[in-house]
Amino acid sequence: MTTSTTSTTSTTSTAPTPHHPIAVIGGGLGGLTLARVLHVHGIEVPVFDLDASPDARKQGGMLDIHEETGQAALREARLHEAFLAKVHPGGQALRVLDKSGAVRLEEEDDGSGERPEIDRGDLRDLLLTSLPEDTIRWNSKVVACRATDGEGSRGRYEVTLADGSAFTTDLLVGADGAWSRVRPLVSDALPAYTGVSFVEVDLFDADTRHPESAAVLGGGMFFALGDEKGLLAHRETDGSLHVYVALRAEESWLGTVDFTDSEAAKAAVLEHFADWAPSLRGLIAEADGSLVPRYIHALPVGHRWERVPGVTLLGDAAHLMSPFAGEGANLALIDGADLGRCLAEHPGDTEAALSAYEAILFPRAEEMARESAGGLEAIFSPAAPQPLLDMFAGFGGPDTEQG
Repeated sequence: MTTSTTSTTSTTSTAPTPHHPIAVIGGGLGGLTLARVLHVHGIEVPVFDLDASPDARKQGGMLDIHEETGQAALREARLHEAFLAKVHPGGQALRVLDKSGAVRLEEEDDGSGERPEIDRGDLRDLLLTSLPEDTIRWNSKVVACRATDGEGSRGRYEVTLADGSAFTTDLLVGADGAWSRVRPLVSDALPAYTGVSFVEVDLFDADTRHPESAAVLGGGMFFALGDEKGLLAHRETDGSLHVYVALRAEESWLGTVDFTDSEAAKAAVLEHFADWAPSLRGLIAEADGSLVPRYIHALPVGHRWERVPGVTLLGDAAHLMSPFAGEGANLALIDGADLGRCLAEHPGDTEAALSAYEAILFPRAEEMARESAGGLEAIFSPAAPQPLLDMFAGFGGPDTEQG
């Protein structure tokens, strides 16, 4: 498989248009893992990312990396040992409370768990630093993708960037998240609102500045649930508490809250937790900085597409689901690793590689999407937290992603 970048003449301009045998759209965990696994096999690919730089935005909270998916991907990428050196000691601890503040389940992290926690930013940095410096093309927001077959172009697809530049490629990989620009090439599916909204808050330097909240939350993962709403939280490696205030709500609800006024936003959110324990309400009332609204969307369970030559998807672009099975980041990692391995195993036969990859991708994603939908129902049940406790008992442990 060729790895060089060449130029071809655009059908609309006399200026040469860059051509890449493979192009990856999206520099998240999945796109970076794909690039790393291909790099391990001697195949260099560009990754186009809309961020201006590696540090352009905060990368989210803690991730539990599963043995059979995320860790398997990191082994394929030859980064597993480096990953283990960055995990968060104590991060697998768990507390589940009801809305009165009563502890319904508590588990300590004794170091024997198979799903170690890592800060999403640390994991992304690990992947970034494992790649050649010129792999990521920063500040490359994709605005359009189109097929060029039959137009005399060397590549199957032309990709246009926000700055007006374009390139062509023989294999286009959409690793560009929920609102993928690549997905329409293979599927008409769009993410739909799940009925759940999040408001993200942070409590910084918690042990010193917010000792009661720090004591309530504990050292790892935290759930306080009831009345179809909840507080889903985690202690971060920097000593802060990252909290997702979550509730079933009309899609229009977040638009009624003025998030430019933090105190007004806190008051609006706290109205939904009026009869909750003061210690739990404190996780909202004491929040530092801005509150960030999040709509939770998902693609249909079982989303798949017919084989389209020269294009495929991975991660949220392929199977966006709510975060209540803990598999979003793990699936992105294993998708990237599987696609990279399949391409390396089928040199010169991209279609065989994509068929092999999608045969793995589709059933795995459907199973996890069903689990995610079930997790949503358990967490936001009127009887919560009991359905979540029953779910944990059946699966043998917690399984919800906090990043």
